[in-house]
Amino acid sequence: MNRELINKLRQEYKPGTRVKLIQMDDVQAPPIGTFGTVRHVDDIGTIHVNWDNGCGLGIVYGQDCCTII
Repeated sequence: MNRELINKLRQEYKPGTRVKLIQMDDVQAPPIGTFGTVRHVDDIGTIHVNWDNGCGLGIVYGQDCCTII
């Protein structure tokens, strides 16, 4: 992932942004529709989220999907 896209993600998903899970391809994923709060976007573009159900899995850009609420 290039630096420009990572910077765009960091602008869109700032710490504290609330999101809703649409799809995550992981057996340990929180249920679809779970809400969470963005912690940060790392250097490879993963959006790290504190999910309201206690899960801490990150959103992998281009593979998983969430929406800003």
